[in-house]
Amino acid sequence: MDVLVIAIFAFVTGFVVLLFAFGVAHSMPRFRSLSPAQLGQTALILVPAQTVAYLIVVAFMAHLVRLKQGGTFLKAISWNSPSAQKALQAIAGGVGLALVSAIFTGLLSRWVPKSLPVDKLFSDTSSAYLLALFGVFVAPFVEELFFRGFLYPALARKIGVSASMVLTAALFAVVHQGQLARAWVPLAWLFIVGMVLTYVRVKTKSVASCVLIHIVYNVTIFTLFFIGTQGFRHLEQSSWVI
Repeated sequence: MDVLVIAIFAFVTGFVVLLFAFGVAHSMPRFRSLSPAQLGQTALILVPAQTVAYLIVVAFMAHLVRLKQGGTFLKAISWNSPSAQKALQAIAGGVGLALVSAIFTGLLSRWVPKSLPVDKLFSDTSSAYLLALFGVFVAPFVEELFFRGFLYPALARKIGVSASMVLTAALFAVVHQGQLARAWVPLAWLFIVGMVLTYVRVKTKSVASCVLIHIVYNVTIFTLFFIGTQGFRHLEQSSWVI
């Protein structure tokens, strides 16, 4: 039930913050002429709004834990910081997963649409840098807190470990489907990534390890993207970051 409450709160918060961001943007000469649809595809508007929404959601999650359990937030979500050896393994895992992603993308590129909604966010160099910062410092934390910190254990108590791993990974992919035009290749890959991250959560009982893998995965993907686009100057393809 708590997971559903968080999901609904996140949806409503994201919608309200985005509307507020659109209102602020329309008061600025640079964005005044853009339609709501165009604003929704502008990283300079969308990323700050989503960051604020994410911070509000994390605060709500922490409050909910204190209200329901009375314990510390990190303990409740099984944060469990990894040892130095486990952290190095997580870093290696994140790099390896990103390299496999690059191979996967290359082999199946013919089945990926030429233009994805996420591509429009990478409209210029400034937007690419902003998205990189968001993809490294914000998204991995919030997504792992929800999917591996709250959702997986809640499902595991109801339907068991194996089914929970599959369902958590599937929902993880579905959350990103709007950015990927429901294209089956990138969604299939995100399902695989979700399975890997949830498997790590099961084996290590450490959400921190999942966050570290997620961060390193995104750092590696963005680094490859940075190199491939000559410093974010030739933005002809998306990075598929999560």
